[in-house]
Amino acid sequence: NALDWIDRELSQLDASDMLRRLTTRESPPVAGMVQIDGQQFVNFGSNDYLGIAASQELVNAVNHYVSQLGWGAGASPLVNGRGALHRRLEEELAAFEETESALLFPTGYAANVGTICSLVGKNDFVLSDQLNHASIIDGCRLSGASVEVYRHNDIEHLDLLIKQLPADGRKLIVTDGLFSMDGDVAALPELVEVAKKHGCMTMVDEAHATGVFGKHGTGVCEHFSVEEHIDVRVGTLSKALGSLGGFVVGNQSLIDWICNRARTYIFSTAQPEAIAGASLAALKIIQSEPERRERLNSNSKKLREQLVAGGFDIGDSTSQIIPVIVGSNADALRTSQRLKDQGIYVPAIRPPSVPQGNSRLRISLSSAHTDQQLQMLLDTIKAEK
Repeated sequence: NALDWIDRELSQLDASDMLRRLTTRESPPVAGMVQIDGQQFVNFGSNDYLGIAASQELVNAVNHYVSQLGWGAGASPLVNGRGALHRRLEEELAAFEETESALLFPTGYAANVGTICSLVGKNDFVLSDQLNHASIIDGCRLSGASVEVYRHNDIEHLDLLIKQLPADGRKLIVTDGLFSMDGDVAALPELVEVAKKHGCMTMVDEAHATGVFGKHGTGVCEHFSVEEHIDVRVGTLSKALGSLGGFVVGNQSLIDWICNRARTYIFSTAQPEAIAGASLAALKIIQSEPERRERLNSNSKKLREQLVAGGFDIGDSTSQIIPVIVGSNADALRTSQRLKDQGIYVPAIRPPSVPQGNSRLRISLSSAHTDQQLQMLLDTIKAEK
């Protein structure tokens, strides 16, 4: 059998505690709770950071627009799949991000891959942070450009790598704004200075920071007041906004170029317009209810401090994503299961999502978590240490 190798490889993954198994969520993630495979858990594994994914506002928006517009989009955006709601959402996102224009993608993954591939190619160069998300890594590889990986948040190393590159060819520096496995933020002010010095394009993926960081919730670029110095900003609708899709914002020429060159945009069917309707409702919540963001950031700071005081290694986290680094795959799985036995869901993260020997529990906080749930998490983790 030509596929016999798969069973052997799966057995090896299982033996090294790296085999993933699908579970089934049987409830919406309301108020930090979730039902998985018939059991109720306090959910610390969701990226519904502002607790709006199952909100009545989003449910009402979807029901309304499905009844008015149906479901499927019928074609890719450039054929005839782009609807009035898609356009309205792009306009609202551009206004929210204070840029000239925005472009919707079916997913955040597609936004990163398509954007990078439209900006650089053969004979060009990409400089990518060591801990960037897989969608950025794949975009770099698929672009055909030469890829230089700089040590995580090491701006001196970035500067050195750029100096060693040929003068010809475009150069793109790309980084996550908020790193999804470590919960720390990119050193954007320093990165911007290096980019200016060498004439490099800059791209920041704000997927985990949109709705959470910055005075208005637009992300880490706003947090550091460097929005005007970042050429390309990517975001997602599927985390803090509780919807689905990705987007890119920037000047009009940039968006026109990406629209014409990003294959993940050109050759993908547009999303149902009802999804855009839900995203519009979510955007309104983010803008009108800053207390969600404030509560999330306050609780995150408090929990980080309590974990550090308890002797836990949380790395350099400064956000709602808090890793508890345990080391081995087996230890991460064992601790995650013990927490599940106590009614708490915190996923174990293992390679290739993190480096070998850096397996961890990844706590994702939501503004929907109560004080009692947070205390329950802290007490249980301390008891399992």
